[in-house]
Amino acid sequence: MRSLMLIPLAFLAATAVTTSSTAHAQQAPDDGAPHGMVAIGAGVVPEFDGSGDVRPFPFATADIRWRGINFQVRGAGARVDVVSDPRLAIGPVIGPRLPRRDADGRIGRLPEIGTAIEAGGYIGYRLGGNQFGQGAVQLDLTMVHDISNTHNGLLATGSASYAAVQNRDIFLSFDLQTSWASADYSRTYFGIDQNGATASGLAAYTPGSGFRDVGGGVTAGYWFSERFGVIARAGATYLVGDIADSPIVDEGSRWQPAAGLMLSFRF
Repeated sequence: MRSLMLIPLAFLAATAVTTSSTAHAQQAPDDGAPHGMVAIGAGVVPEFDGSGDVRPFPFATADIRWRGINFQVRGAGARVDVVSDPRLAIGPVIGPRLPRRDADGRIGRLPEIGTAIEAGGYIGYRLGGNQFGQGAVQLDLTMVHDISNTHNGLLATGSASYAAVQNRDIFLSFDLQTSWASADYSRTYFGIDQNGATASGLAAYTPGSGFRDVGGGVTAGYWFSERFGVIARAGATYLVGDIADSPIVDEGSRWQPAAGLMLSFRF
């Protein structure tokens, strides 16, 4: 498999990382200049949704605060917090869902899926935490809809993260998440029509709407200087509901692990 669909865990990983970095961004001096953190690295993710194999994939995240607005990169997507409040976050979100092409085995005989562009909004709220953010619980709800006529579906993701350790040099956070998907999304990526069944040898299957997955992970970071640090991430989601019963998942795995290592820079 040489291309993959966007892995929701990539957003989950970035969520945990940017939650940990937000405290630093909020403490930045209000001098009119942008302040925050960017991190770039590499890791492994499933080859496609439901795959039992992994492949290399770039990891990136950013949290930049400028003039009371937060600009955030989370995985392959981006979002903006337009509320100038240290605890409440609301704003638009947009990101791609990469194509499923050149798949191996019987899945490769199914119709290819082009790139989808998903856009929507999110709301988040932070509970507790000291001046560095340690002890904070971050709650987020994100809803996106395909605007590219690729799957025409809706996805909603709820997540919660806990900043167990957060100081000037070290941070450690744990997170949980779950996603709900509409029937249009589920049938595009996990459904098999009669023509696809005939071509692939897989059974025809028509999933409905419902919960897509549950997952969790851990993110840790260390700042070895005032500007530079390293961030490590490991986690997994577990496919559930109609999606998990798809023959596409039977060919692969319900478990969708991901891990990565990034070099970070704060300013």
